[in-house]
Amino acid sequence: MAFSFSKESIENLKNQINIVDVIGRRVKLKRAGANFKGLCPFHSEKTPSFMVSESRQYFNCFGCGAKGDVISFIEKYDNLEFTEAVEKLSEEYGIPMEKYSRAQKDDRKPYYEVNRMAAAYFYRAFTQGPNPGYTYMKGRQIEPRILKKFGIGYADASWDSLYRYLRGQGVSDKIMLELGLVSQGRGKIYDRFRNRVMFPIINTSGKVIGFGGRALDKDAQAKYLNSPESRVFQKKNNLYGLNISRRDAGKEHFLILVEGYMDAIALYQSGIQNVCASLGTALTENQARLIHRYTENVVLSYDADSAGRRAALRGIEILRNERCNVRVLHVTDGKDPDEFVKKNGKDAFLKLIDGALPYAEYKLDTARREQNLETSEGRIAYLKAAAVIIAGLDPVEQEEYIQKVASEMRISRDAMSREVHLARSGGGRNDYRQDRREEQRREQKSREIAHGARSVPPWERTLLKLVTLDPAWIAALDRYPGIMESGLSNDVIALLKSGGGNGPVDSMQLLDSLPQEEREVFQEILRNVAVDQSQADDVFHDCVRTWEINRMVAREKELITMLSMADENENADKIRAWSSDLMRVQKEIKRLQAGKLGE
Repeated sequence: MAFSFSKESIENLKNQINIVDVIGRRVKLKRAGANFKGLCPFHSEKTPSFMVSESRQYFNCFGCGAKGDVISFIEKYDNLEFTEAVEKLSEEYGIPMEKYSRAQKDDRKPYYEVNRMAAAYFYRAFTQGPNPGYTYMKGRQIEPRILKKFGIGYADASWDSLYRYLRGQGVSDKIMLELGLVSQGRGKIYDRFRNRVMFPIINTSGKVIGFGGRALDKDAQAKYLNSPESRVFQKKNNLYGLNISRRDAGKEHFLILVEGYMDAIALYQSGIQNVCASLGTALTENQARLIHRYTENVVLSYDADSAGRRAALRGIEILRNERCNVRVLHVTDGKDPDEFVKKNGKDAFLKLIDGALPYAEYKLDTARREQNLETSEGRIAYLKAAAVIIAGLDPVEQEEYIQKVASEMRISRDAMSREVHLARSGGGRNDYRQDRREEQRREQKSREIAHGARSVPPWERTLLKLVTLDPAWIAALDRYPGIMESGLSNDVIALLKSGGGNGPVDSMQLLDSLPQEEREVFQEILRNVAVDQSQADDVFHDCVRTWEINRMVAREKELITMLSMADENENADKIRAWSSDLMRVQKEIKRLQAGKLGE
């Protein structure tokens, strides 16, 4: 996968290595006054015209015009791309670099397309005539409009109907096998999903990334069968139904997270549409980050059995580490949300949500259920467990729950407070120090994101916000090649252009299409950069002028560096040309600083 480096780590690399040492390993250099001189490695010459400045960390050949910093030299000398040159220097000098992965683009397109074709095939099989899949979903009281909304399909009982269809469409065995649409054994290839209701798993960019299949045969080895991990499907990074419910999560200011496909579908049909499911796996950090993009408030609705409680306990810790406010509800009448909402309706489920327990209360409730409070041993065990839980809270919460537990258990507040202090100093798994370390980690993450946003030049930050508000400005940007320098800016512009570049922008879909590192930085920019659209023309031209000034100032510094390195006797003609160019650049800077653009 391609990657890029942070500007901070690139500057750190250049600060820790000496250009004279790097070039001196490849070119024989001799001191010439304040600089070093040698034969240029980039063109044939007998008289040295290649100069290296140690004070400015810059090289310049007065014969062929090659110039730049240490990274530019390695790029040209070893015929490398920028990131390859950085990596080479990093390895050579043992200096670690921060790598930022870039999104896989072209190589995943065929896989998304094949999954789309398979989803369409399953949907046709589900809707174009009587079949066990449709009968099953009708029996589960799911309405046709909801079946269509979620793209529910049917895989028939044949061993190779999907395989034959896709082969007929020119799809290779390799792609089908990698996606897990088919399996191979005893020299034959056959359909992986047979006689199952099919739930297409669609990411928030609208691409089909995998499938879940519910068995219709009672003797099937697995009730639910999911697509295997592939280059387009990783369970830990996705949530079922979030592509449909993300807007409702933002509108309602919270998201309900359930365990199964049918729970999510049944709640959605009832009118509770801010819901998604965790793909049958334990909640992951990546899923928690994905949720946090749309809302900070989460209600976990897992089964009330012991496995459901364990999953909820794991989930609330992961979500809290991602700065989410978490509450937990357990359905009281019926095994799961699907059964409950069908029996009792939307309003009854909303009441359960209103009564969902906050993080600390749920943990205390779970600890209480694990002990027999009728015995002294059980009461003491619960109080010690409660102290550990309370010790992991912030100071204000601690005060609240110390009083609450002391009152409920009829002990003095001072006794409970001392027990919490002991738990906090005892290094328990959930103690205050651990909680503080997590808080510091989150603060550091926020600082890194903010730094990443600041590393995008100010004019680019404003222009990114402007084109997001109105993509029509992209055409104006084309008149100024190079104005959008960062990888983030170019990725956003490319995405906007691929979407037609007209009309309102779906900022959530735009964010979902970016790699995670870029997504977080772009989100920070969208949140913190303000643009007055009534003054859009002035804003745009101010950004262009700022960019022009910065470009001219950079050229001014380059010319001054080259003039300082030039020998008056050997480079008289170049000195005259550079001096003339320097005067022109300085005049241009003054004109731009006076607020004049394009004159």
